[in-house]
Amino acid sequence: MGLREHKKDAPKRLKIGIISVSSSRTIENDKSGLWIKKGAAKEGHEVIVHRVVKDEISIILQAVRDSIRLNGVQALLITGGSGLSEMDVTIEAVQPMFKKELNAFSAIFAQLSYEQIDSAAILSRATAGIIGNTAVFCMPGSIKACKLACRDLIFPELGHIVGHLIKG
Repeated sequence: MGLREHKKDAPKRLKIGIISVSSSRTIENDKSGLWIKKGAAKEGHEVIVHRVVKDEISIILQAVRDSIRLNGVQALLITGGSGLSEMDVTIEAVQPMFKKELNAFSAIFAQLSYEQIDSAAILSRATAGIIGNTAVFCMPGSIKACKLACRDLIFPELGHIVGHLIKG
């Protein structure tokens, strides 16, 4: 089956979860999370979880587990906590949970970032993978990075990815 057939058969409306990792944001001023929520709805998806959690591994782990187990999200978009400071622990929390990694997401996101921000793109630790049957994407917290990741990579392929997970 070719790419066109895969995409044609892919689910169009998915259950989406959004987790913003931040010590300073609230749900009301979570610009990146709110933009992702609006963008996902525009794509026809149902956002069933939108949370802001602190930069602590245990809290991030619990939010991811709850989003997947309790809410049954098919895709989880996590923004923030992917930088280089001591407080940035999203990748350390989430990556060990992956049963498979989507390595090309990191590479292509870095390339697209490089085109926009030059060599500062090497600071990106954006990553993606599969937890259970849920596609999980971790991206930087800036709205510019979220727009880049979602518009250029995540939204165009999300149904295709989830379609593969549904089929097993």
